[in-house]
Amino acid sequence: MTETADVAVIGLGALGSATAYRLAGRGLKVVGFEQFALGHNRGASHDTSRILRRSYHTPGYVRLAGEAYDDWAELSAAVGEPLVTVTGGLDLFPPDPAIPMADYVASLAACSVPYEVLDDQQVLDRWPRVRLPDGGRALFQADTGIVHAARTVAALQRAAVAVGAELREETRARVCKAGGGGVEIETASGLLHCDRVVVTADAWTNNAIERLGVQLALTVTQEQVSYFVPDDPEHFGPGQFPVWIWMDEPSFYGFPTYAGNLVKAGQDVGGRVTTGDTRGFEPDPANLAQLAAFMRRTFPGSAGEVDHSVTCLYTLTPDRDFVMSPLPDHPEVVVGLGAGHGFKFTPTFGRILTDLAVDGATTSDVSAFGIDRPAMTDPDYPASWLV
Repeated sequence: MTETADVAVIGLGALGSATAYRLAGRGLKVVGFEQFALGHNRGASHDTSRILRRSYHTPGYVRLAGEAYDDWAELSAAVGEPLVTVTGGLDLFPPDPAIPMADYVASLAACSVPYEVLDDQQVLDRWPRVRLPDGGRALFQADTGIVHAARTVAALQRAAVAVGAELREETRARVCKAGGGGVEIETASGLLHCDRVVVTADAWTNNAIERLGVQLALTVTQEQVSYFVPDDPEHFGPGQFPVWIWMDEPSFYGFPTYAGNLVKAGQDVGGRVTTGDTRGFEPDPANLAQLAAFMRRTFPGSAGEVDHSVTCLYTLTPDRDFVMSPLPDHPEVVVGLGAGHGFKFTPTFGRILTDLAVDGATTSDVSAFGIDRPAMTDPDYPASWLV
């Protein structure tokens, strides 16, 4: 038995749920497939908080982040729930950092985004629990904030169903044919024929498209975040303590207390290489020890007892840039991938991937995110994941 739909979505984490919502909102018959339960913890869209920020290393990302702020506001209004908490944010640079501060300053300035550059003493005066080394500097951006991960995904799924999308959980799907303007999706229960498919399967992206003879240059790593008990939660609340990112190697990031009285922090791209199906769920003790030492040194009083740790997956492109692109030889198949920093762009991915699938083009600049770029086609392209 073969079913039919206008568009299918494979993978219903944040990006796929946002895409299903936008596609169905256009009046299309949409079927979304999730191989696990909706809201599962096996990928990259679970847990509590994600950073929302404008500060980025290229003007293209800063402009896209500006669009994301608008898209988050529109989504919050549509679901009747405030999804963004503004805290202010610090990008923290030690002397001679691995991530150049000049790239961030120039990109913000090019897009006329307000920011402040602060020295180590100015940071200490404003945030007494933030200790930069002598000669360190910080980039402050006032409307950096937090979006709630699991709550956002659940809201998007409810909204998608409300506008007519059918979301099928615990249903693994893959593309078995594409061409002639149509796509066949294979599942355990049969085939679905549709005009277009959007693949937002993250660590399982290549599994979903392998029958087409396509394998993208992706690396999956198992990452973790930890929740610490601070000495005084009031000193680390959203009104007293910012979202922060340590712009060096290793790179760390963290949050004020949010959805509880715990301080959350993690290392960016600090985990072992794995796959979606073979990953584990136990945190790495060495990674945790390194993070805790950094926290206690840089944010005194922030990291007492470890309450718990949570694992997740990053699916990385060699240049750490997104994928928002049809497959070059199969334009009916559109791929979306956040490269381990895409959650802040969730509603923007949904809008853009919908545009690409339905219209073949989008008003947003996605020229850097094509599958045919050198990082995705040159097997000798050197991987670089610090951003």
